[in-house]
Amino acid sequence: MFTVKKTFQIAYAHRLLDYNGKCENLHGHNALIEVSLSARALDKEKMVMDFTRLSGAVKTWLDANLDHRTILSRKDPLLKILKQEGQACFSSETNPTAEILAELIFKTLKRKGLPVREVAFWETPTSMASYHTRP
Repeated sequence: MFTVKKTFQIAYAHRLLDYNGKCENLHGHNALIEVSLSARALDKEKMVMDFTRLSGAVKTWLDANLDHRTILSRKDPLLKILKQEGQACFSSETNPTAEILAELIFKTLKRKGLPVREVAFWETPTSMASYHTRP
């Protein structure tokens, strides 16, 4: 099995509804996202996937959806207010935790046809959540 990994950075804001702690308040992060792809065999160029192609696919989606956005649960009343004020927002089905964002990115890349094995979402330099397929 061959594996490649590429990292990406985004800046975003979020808050967690019905949470008792600091994260109930709107706040920001500079996240590091690690995308790992796997393949049993290499392509004709002897790669799992060209890093330039991988970067283009992932960065394009991240820039259009999460980077410099406020990410909120669809149930968050602040979402409607921010959108009315012209703020760039992204809504998630549930609270936008690091775990949920890792899963969201993973499933999005799978739908795009990438052989994604794992997405690790570093919310801070010491706090990471990941979503992956079985080995």
